[in-house]
Amino acid sequence: MTENHDGSATGGTPTTSAATTATTADAAPATRLRTDDFDEFCVAVQPSLARALALTLNDAELGRDAAAEGLTRAWARWSSVSAMDNPAGWVYRVGLNWARSRLRKRRREVSTAFPPDRSRTSAAIDGYDDAVAGALARLSPDHRAVVVARYYLDWSEAATAAALEVPAGTVKSRLSRALERLDDDLRSDG
Repeated sequence: MTENHDGSATGGTPTTSAATTATTADAAPATRLRTDDFDEFCVAVQPSLARALALTLNDAELGRDAAAEGLTRAWARWSSVSAMDNPAGWVYRVGLNWARSRLRKRRREVSTAFPPDRSRTSAAIDGYDDAVAGALARLSPDHRAVVVARYYLDWSEAATAAALEVPAGTVKSRLSRALERLDDDLRSDG
């Protein structure tokens, strides 16, 4: 089975895992260990991922939904996701892809006569003043994703590049341009 960037699976034949071939008595402890590891992972990363996605998407509710969707897909593939160098990066990318797909679908469904309500965004993403939230909102989603991954999630350039599936040079370029734009916006607002 092949896994897409958004976490969905396509083609191939399903493989039988050791857990599905184990006896009922053996399966319960394996499932419990798997659940405990995933539960610890969720407790550790869910709040920061939800906030990071809210900042990246400029929508607190969509950020929470995207984090939940990413974590749900991670649970379905936990044996492979947990073995990754940065499982939180995988969840971030899956949540971001899911949210962007949802936004595209929403744009097709909603008339352009009704602009999106952005008034709730900065208030819903607590901890950031309106100037910072506004400056972030004016960045493109790609630039916002890099800034949030580097400075909010505190990921290295390499981890950011891996999570967003772009070259490290692209991360550096986007980050440089985004920081320059943020600096200009915040100086003009101040």
